[in-house]
This record gives sequence, C-alpha cells and structure tokens, in this order.
Amino acid sequence: MMERPTAAANQHSTIVCIVDDDASVRKSLSNLLRSAGYHAQLFASGDAFLADDNLEDIACLLLDLHMPGLSGIDVMRELSRRARQFPVICMSAHWDEATLAQSFHYQAVHCLYKPFDEEALLKAIESVIHSEN
Repeated sequence: MMERPTAAANQHSTIVCIVDDDASVRKSLSNLLRSAGYHAQLFASGDAFLADDNLEDIACLLLDLHMPGLSGIDVMRELSRRARQFPVICMSAHWDEATLAQSFHYQAVHCLYKPFDEEALLKAIESVIHSEN
C-alpha cells in the first residue's frame, strides 16, 4: 500500500486543480486529494479554469479531456499559447489514438482511463510533484 503524503509534508501549498464537468467526479477527487494532504481547487469547465487569475502556484492539473465547451485538449492548447507550464494529468473514459497523441503533444505527463484506481492517481500526482522539486 502506498504511503499517502501528510498535510504537513505538503504544507497546504501543494495545489492540485481538478477540471471536470461531472460534479460527482470533482467531489470524489477533491475528497481524495484533501485526505492525502493536498489543496484541491475545483472547476466545472475549461473556461472557468482558464478564467481564474491564480494559475501561478499550481503543482498539478487533473484535466478531463471530454467536456462540453472547451475540451481538455483545448485547455492544454490555450495553456501552451499562454506559456503556462505545470504538469497535466489527463483523465477520460473515452480514449482514441488521436486524442492520446494530442494530449502528449501538449505535454500531458500521465493519462488515466476512468474509472481509475485512487492509488494510481495519487502515485501519478506524487511522481509529478517530486519531479518538480
């Protein structure tokens, strides 16, 4: 079993943003991340995320690829255009090769197929955060 980071270890400064149009996914991921000591910021759409003025301190972005309005790929494309760089973990219940290739083109560091194992997600986040330090 993977050891989960404590809130003290993360100092509440480790911000993980969750962008997913499904409220139940946002809530369950938020609860999981908070129990692991991360600060979760939730967004119901790519537009809402991109409109946020506080994108500076993000340690990691959990991004659903298939959403109404801006897709996850659209969000990553806009982040690239704005030269915003932070690790992106893509999530989707529907993968195809073109979407997978695009996600890696825009610097996704992991792609997880929904539903995914909670431990796999936490391990992916932890690997991203440790590689940034």
